[in-house]
Amino acid sequence: MTVERPFLPEAGRELIGLVREIADGELVPRVAEFEAEGRFPRDLFRLLGRAGLLGLPYPEEFGGGAQPYEVYLQVIEELAARWLAVAEGVSVHTLSCYPVAAYGTETQRKRHLPDMLGGELLGAYCLSEPQSGSDAASLTTRAVAGADGWRVSGTKAWITHAGQADFYNVFCRTGGPGTSGISCLLLDAGTPGLQPQAPERTMGLRSSTVAQIVLDGAPAPADRLVGDEGGGFRIAMSALDGGRLGIAACAVGLAQAALDYAVAYARERHQFGRPILEFQGLGFMLADMATQIAAARSLYLAAARLRDAGLPHGAEAAKAKLFCTDTAMRVTTDAVQVLGGAGYVTDHPVERYMREAKVLQIFEGTNQIQRMVISRSL
Repeated sequence: MTVERPFLPEAGRELIGLVREIADGELVPRVAEFEAEGRFPRDLFRLLGRAGLLGLPYPEEFGGGAQPYEVYLQVIEELAARWLAVAEGVSVHTLSCYPVAAYGTETQRKRHLPDMLGGELLGAYCLSEPQSGSDAASLTTRAVAGADGWRVSGTKAWITHAGQADFYNVFCRTGGPGTSGISCLLLDAGTPGLQPQAPERTMGLRSSTVAQIVLDGAPAPADRLVGDEGGGFRIAMSALDGGRLGIAACAVGLAQAALDYAVAYARERHQFGRPILEFQGLGFMLADMATQIAAARSLYLAAARLRDAGLPHGAEAAKAKLFCTDTAMRVTTDAVQVLGGAGYVTDHPVERYMREAKVLQIFEGTNQIQRMVISRSL
């Protein structure tokens, strides 16, 4: 089913039309093969970049699309409905451009953003560590100051695009313990001592490369400090507000794909002499799925409008991430149930949707962390 988006401006409707054309023509034919083989679709990110989709919410003066978040997130949703790993990759890349865009000096913006947003480069965001996940302020990767900058040593974990990215935002300790000792450094992929490890063997999103990054005395020149020294934690938390909205949109797109497939199957599958969609028990299940998706979409769009208006939206982003990803988990699980035994085999994509939905409740802050953010705001 094509999702109606009646409140988009004309330019936004044209953009969504372009995204659907690219997604249906380039993503849909490849997703099953790449997911089954665990292959990273680097060429597709270049294609999306050349179409202007890797810098949508950033200023035109630096090569971005100057699109409001409300439009950008609907692009993410459309991509996720075809191939979640690609949509998640676009969201992560957008997140990875944020530190320089929001906190970089004018010189840094002019030097780095055109390439970051231009479509040829891909970014990564290095915050988590093996022993520092939800407790991000306890990270131990350290940058030691020298005459010409820093030397960075430590291990980053669960890094999307590890080994595939062209640049890495590395959050590391340049000072003492606590949040005030954390800074953000921008490192190129070819930096000596920056060593991507073997990819993790994941439950879902198998075409998305995720791995540890080992830093062994990796040099970072002084001009690669993004923001103030000691201001890295503030950058990281600010970036995650936008990242959580990206994951919320991903979740809605995935849930919509699951619903669409389940409805189509229920129309065609006959038992007791009629389509199973006509049985009330199944029809009510699909009705609940559709309602949850509509509510989730409204929630992430409401948070996006706050962001676009320059209003506080941290708690609303957490609510959207929490509700949308929980919805995706419920809807994809129910989609498997609608298909019955057929939903449990790889002949149909709903088993993949269910596996993929799980991680949406975990990254960009677990849903338990989202509940902490929301409860504190009360």
